[in-house]
Amino acid sequence: MAGRLFLVGTPIGNLEDISARALRVLAQVDGILAEDTRHSSKLLRHYGIRTPLSAWHAHNEQARLGAVMDRLSQGQALALISDAGMPLISDPGFPLVRAAREAGYAIECVPGPTALIAALVVSGMPAERFVFEGFLPARGSARRERLLPLGQESRTVILYESPHRLRACLDDIAEVFGADREVCLARELTKKFESVRSGSAAELAAWAGAPGDEGRGEFVVLIRGREHDPQPAALDARVVLRQLLTELPARKAAKLTAKLCGGKANTYYQWTLD
Repeated sequence: MAGRLFLVGTPIGNLEDISARALRVLAQVDGILAEDTRHSSKLLRHYGIRTPLSAWHAHNEQARLGAVMDRLSQGQALALISDAGMPLISDPGFPLVRAAREAGYAIECVPGPTALIAALVVSGMPAERFVFEGFLPARGSARRERLLPLGQESRTVILYESPHRLRACLDDIAEVFGADREVCLARELTKKFESVRSGSAAELAAWAGAPGDEGRGEFVVLIRGREHDPQPAALDARVVLRQLLTELPARKAAKLTAKLCGGKANTYYQWTLD
């Protein structure tokens, strides 16, 4: 195990969802890099693992990279874990894996649960082909710009979203994908209060206005892909808008883009300002 980095998947809720191999590795390595040491210590205590923990999160990974690489160079074996699921999947760790691989250290993955796959297989949506976008931008205009090309996807689209932005995100999905597009919301997967709710984008947007206790926790948002359309591919609104701006004032370009591509002129005008 000397000079080796292990990427270890941990439970996304139910503590029983961890492999025997993961428990063995976590018990045998010289140290564990954890996104939140207080959170991860509960898992280790549950299984009687006393391996030292140190923090590795989005705010310190660049500053700590050199020290961790030094530990690998000294022949130590380290494990990287996130608060839940697989490291690097919308979680910190990429700079470390990249640096360790470039330096020639052995890297092993110890697979475990991940929320996006758990949500996909219980959603009732096509699972053969999908695209994962992680968390969308917080700002409305940037979020809609990211959603726009996804509206043409035939694959199932998977997103992560926080509870306080869920309603705004669903409103944007209804606008970009269409109010009738099928959407599934999954939360608290593998936990006591797990819930999976399906409906149209408009229906779920209305529900998200007052979700009660089911509005707590991070959500996996799944959007059914667009049905095959024999018509020519839709115009790319961003390309159209850029071309029109070379000849027209911003407001006129925005209005004409809305006529050609659908959507709202105000959205396209905001793009020009951004």
